[in-house]
Amino acid sequence: MNPFQHWLESRLRPSDNLTLTQRNVYILPTGPGFMLGATLLLLLLTSINYQLNLGYLLTFLLAGSAVVGMHVGHGTLRGLSLSLLPPEPQFAGSNALIVVSLQSRRRSVRHGIGLAFMGSGHWVWTDVPALGNATLHLSFALKQRGLQRVPTITAETRFPLGTFRVWTVWRAATQVLVYPQPEPGAPPLPAGEPRAEGAATPHAASRGDYDGVRAYRRGDPLKLIVWKKMAKADELVSRDTQQLQHSELWLDARQCGTTDLERQLSRLCAWVLQAEQQGLDYGLRLPGLEIKPASGASQKRRCLEALALC
Repeated sequence: MNPFQHWLESRLRPSDNLTLTQRNVYILPTGPGFMLGATLLLLLLTSINYQLNLGYLLTFLLAGSAVVGMHVGHGTLRGLSLSLLPPEPQFAGSNALIVVSLQSRRRSVRHGIGLAFMGSGHWVWTDVPALGNATLHLSFALKQRGLQRVPTITAETRFPLGTFRVWTVWRAATQVLVYPQPEPGAPPLPAGEPRAEGAATPHAASRGDYDGVRAYRRGDPLKLIVWKKMAKADELVSRDTQQLQHSELWLDARQCGTTDLERQLSRLCAWVLQAEQQGLDYGLRLPGLEIKPASGASQKRRCLEALALC
């Protein structure tokens, strides 16, 4: 980021919604616009020197068209509303998909509007229909775990003549939660820890007298559901993998075989995905944090969030 971009971003208030007005829409001539200005100056000097009435007519006709084009281009962005939809958490090393909605209350179409992350040079373009909205998708690489803010977005149009660039700069407030990158080829899950003597199996009270199952929990894999039990007793239950193995699966940073924090988190992330795929109850131990064994989408999310923010 160059010093000018840093200075410009520091003056912008972060927001996930932006309405474009005269205060935040800027306009400058493009390269062809400067060439047109030089051509008009040459035509004017020639017309004055040779007293060419048709030269005057052509000069002022082109100049008037350029002024009208400047006004139309500015009006294409003015009054447009931009909204950023909250992005989903992603793993480090992947791309975050940012969805931007453009709403127009004008009774005519807004043509040739582009969005890009500032300095990226990768533009996506659309037309916004009259009294309607359009959706654009932007993506950027996620290099490290944690909370990563969305890069500054710029919107522009050069409609209708291409002689003026009308643009705005938008600093989004939302952040992307980035999980650690799962370790490729991670070793198998660690051995479970014996349950404490006399400790009850989680959710044992809700299982009734049917051994090896527990009440269905939202997010349980379909392969663990006992369909026969449901057909006989009209009760939705799942196999209790922890009861079957009579142990508790704890994913502990001390079991990773390395002292490097990032490698530990990467391996733990891979283990969380493995345990979830196998439908196991699992807990997570990190320095200063312990998440009790469970399974399902909510457990997976809690563990991955803990790894991302560790």
